[in-house]
Amino acid sequence: MSSTLTAVPGIASHFIAAAALVAALLALAATRRPALALGILLDMLVAAGLLRLVGDPSWRAIATVAIVIAIRHLVAHGLRLAARSWKETEQERPDRTRRRYDQVAHHLLRPAWRR
Repeated sequence: MSSTLTAVPGIASHFIAAAALVAALLALAATRRPALALGILLDMLVAAGLLRLVGDPSWRAIATVAIVIAIRHLVAHGLRLAARSWKETEQERPDRTRRRYDQVAHHLLRPAWRR
């Protein structure tokens, strides 16, 4: 009986890991946002790892889950920093089409002999 109870979470965690890949690919295809797809993948992998700990946890399983959680936190922190950096560069970037229009208009309206 106890061997069955320890085998079920292991099998279920494999199904959740496979579902994580499918869900991440679907999210990437639907939204075209790799950061969102990566977040979904890592969250579901954490869930699969925690499910593996339901049975008889070994030190290897605990270490694997700890590594996945650490990677998930590092990636999430990196994505937040990248998003903040991206927003700052978008705000600082001048509008090139407007500047080009102003240069062309200035060049056309001001004769060459007045320069």
